[in-house]
Amino acid sequence: MGDSSTSYIHMVQHLIEKCLIFNMTKEECMEALSKHANIKPVITSTVWNELEKENKEFFEAYAQSQSKQDRMSEEETSQMIRKMISDSSNKDPGE
Repeated sequence: MGDSSTSYIHMVQHLIEKCLIFNMTKEECMEALSKHANIKPVITSTVWNELEKENKEFFEAYAQSQSKQDRMSEEETSQMIRKMISDSSNKDPGE
């Protein structure tokens, strides 16, 4: 895999990790990254699935906590995603 592909996958992984911090479901994350970062849902889903395979215990606990969390409003989520994308694009490409 080329450097640009690896870099892109790492960026998607980083954004998924941000979605996890915001207690988003896989579907919410796919929708948010599609809408705000122009990342195809199939790519988000594939990277998410690989993260689940590598971190099975974490994702099992995360799924259980999802049912107990208070949900953010769509506007709050959109604001956080926009900030996350902005912060991500302002970093050095070498990070």
